[in-house]
Amino acid sequence: MSTPVAELVSVSYRYGEVAALTDVDLALYAGHVTALLGPNGAGKTTAVSLLTGLMRPTTGEARLFGTDPRSMPARRRMGVMLQVSRVPDTLTVREHLHLFSAYYPTPLASRQVLTLAGLEPVADRRFSALSGGQKQRALFALAICGNPELLFLDEPTVGMDVEARRGFWQTVRAFAASGRAVLLTTHYLEEADALANRIVVINRGRVVADGRPEQIKAAAADRQVICRTQLAHGTLRELPGVTCVEGQGDRVRLVTRDAEATTRALLSADESVDGLEVRSAGLEDGFLALTGADGPRAAA
Repeated sequence: MSTPVAELVSVSYRYGEVAALTDVDLALYAGHVTALLGPNGAGKTTAVSLLTGLMRPTTGEARLFGTDPRSMPARRRMGVMLQVSRVPDTLTVREHLHLFSAYYPTPLASRQVLTLAGLEPVADRRFSALSGGQKQRALFALAICGNPELLFLDEPTVGMDVEARRGFWQTVRAFAASGRAVLLTTHYLEEADALANRIVVINRGRVVADGRPEQIKAAAADRQVICRTQLAHGTLRELPGVTCVEGQGDRVRLVTRDAEATTRALLSADESVDGLEVRSAGLEDGFLALTGADGPRAAA
């Protein structure tokens, strides 16, 4: 790969006696969307704060465009959309864009930003009058208005409906395709799977996996057999390969190390089986396998 646009090199960070990060290496590259996933308290926010210059490592080094992340020339080359952001409610979307664009040497044209963020119909509406999803898109517009080479997106689609979320995904893909680097943190594993070229999983302050989405999914070797059956759960647990049995409404989900053997035995034991599905491991399964049973069912 080319030279990283931002990186953490052997970084550790402590809050007093608590280790938030331990010996973390993380590099971000132009043209790539990297998703940073992990349970609550894993160290994701700390990593982003170090990369953006809001904090300094206890040990190790953080670099932004090859220099100190607190450097103003370097910081002008990035855009940040934080999970919790506040802007004046009384200004319109257009007024906010004009204000924020003035901070950057080569900002994007306001019309282009409004189009990218899908905000043309509400450009002259005050921020306080926007819906939750529109406010998220407005904050995204402020993050990209400076024409950044590196974009940090922290839980960017909270409050967006399905249509708005998928439109946002298209914009982020196009942004990365134009040669920018994107770091994404999200609760929605579907979002990480749809957007990221690369997924980094962090748990208890350490990087536990770094690879393409399909490599992260491969961490969960088990597959799933889902069906309607008259067999009791105790009988299902005795089928070859089965490691877990869960009810799902009128159906049952079998987690198995050998889906073919499980399916053959299931059909032999119950000829009335219907609604049969065999699924490969998804990103959620890989995430849980990497972070342990105590992790949530979505990355925080």
